Amino acid sequence: MYTLGYDVGSSSVKAALFDTQKGVAVAQSTFPRNEMPIIAVKAGWAEQDPAMWWDAAKNATREILYSSRINPSDIKAIGISYQMHGLVVVDKNKNVLRPSIIWCDSRAVEIGDRAFDAIGHQRCLQRMLNSPGNFTASKLRWVKENEPDLFAKIDKFMLPGDYLAMKLTGEVRTTMSGLSEGILWDFISNKVSDLVLSQYEIQENLVADMVPTFGDQGELTSSAASEFGLKAGTKLTYRAGDQPNNAFSLNVLEPGQVAATAGTSGVVYGISDVIRYDPQMRVNTFAHVNHSKDKNRFGILLCINGTGISYSWIRKLIGDSVSYSELNTLAAESPIGSKGLRFINFGNGAERMLINKDLGASFERLNFNIHRRAEVVRSVLEGVAFSFKYGIDIIEELEMKASEINAGHANMFLSPVFTKTLATLSGATINMYDTDGSVGAARAAAVGAGIYRSFEEAFTNLRKIMTVEPDEGKKEAYLSAYSDWLDLLKLKLKSKS
Repeated sequence: MYTLGYDVGSSSVKAALFDTQKGVAVAQSTFPRNEMPIIAVKAGWAEQDPAMWWDAAKNATREILYSSRINPSDIKAIGISYQMHGLVVVDKNKNVLRPSIIWCDSRAVEIGDRAFDAIGHQRCLQRMLNSPGNFTASKLRWVKENEPDLFAKIDKFMLPGDYLAMKLTGEVRTTMSGLSEGILWDFISNKVSDLVLSQYEIQENLVADMVPTFGDQGELTSSAASEFGLKAGTKLTYRAGDQPNNAFSLNVLEPGQVAATAGTSGVVYGISDVIRYDPQMRVNTFAHVNHSKDKNRFGILLCINGTGISYSWIRKLIGDSVSYSELNTLAAESPIGSKGLRFINFGNGAERMLINKDLGASFERLNFNIHRRAEVVRSVLEGVAFSFKYGIDIIEELEMKASEINAGHANMFLSPVFTKTLATLSGATINMYDTDGSVGAARAAAVGAGIYRSFEEAFTNLRKIMTVEPDEGKKEAYLSAYSDWLDLLKLKLKSKS
């Protein structure tokens, strides 16, 4: 018995075929081979044609079916993970009316800021746990203000994962978790936010019908089944944004547990059962995948833009012929603290955890006589680890102690220098697992379909690859380097104030 999971990103769509009896992925595919294009008509804009996601998912599915040679009727359920905060709008015939305004598009920032002031900061934070910001609701308001003729044709708006689900099942639906990531869910009244809809003059009938995150979300139509090579009637039983889904894939579901990723950007995502929000809005709080009206499970999300992209940048600078594994080996040749060389890694736009300041990236205290390639590479890894420590401290201000961090064995978590630095500075044990977003979505689909009767059963066969413990014997050296980096960061922040 199998399930199928999709992870719809802005670069590609990943798919995984999951054997529910063995608890492992038996086939995986990623499409396209090269990154999907992002349309940027103006500075700060970022759009994608949703049809690309559909075609990529279709190609990935057909490749999995070909390589695995399984009977499509053995696939019992489908799950979807997706890039968060995007906007897709359709007319009454379910035709997409414009390219999707995706997560990294910043055109609606001022709209969100105005709404935050108009509604009232405290009301927003108490009820929505966030400011309206540059999230889905604000993007929809941008369409209303700037494309009124198109807005008049909208029958429903949705998130990227809702679009793929619509194409698979023919039904336009969303989830509480999805509405919360769009800043459209009121956690006090436990319903769609009247405050936000009223402020933005958006009719509630434009909101898609709500279904549970886990459970029956529709069946594969005959036409979709024909395109994908699957069986008509196959159940869709799960959907969630990529970061909540990543946390799920790592079995991070209960208060105090923390998940982390370090791809192009980095994320620290912790679970709380108490309504918490940061008055400075350096973090965002959303409904986690297992949140309900009866049981609070909030995901507190901190994002660091300049993480894996920093390491990718230094690799390209040194030469594409050098592998990441070779960079990791090179970094280990330099001592803790990189002989005084410091890297400030905030070069990928404004950082929310720095209260939206755009510091840029820089090397500090570079000495031509003592710093070699090893110090340069290690300083990048340490700088990113230092930024994670800085972010974890913010989360701990909200009374969440990160004693353990769960992560996929991928990206920067493949670097021993990075993981040992982070573990020692945070005091947290880092557990690394063999999983990713598409596998997590497939595992969750099995929960939603009732194949697994509990979360505990679903994670029975989750494979831990390794554990990294703090190095107490060298903690002083790590703390000294971090303290020096932090002093430099504070100087930069002061110069921007």
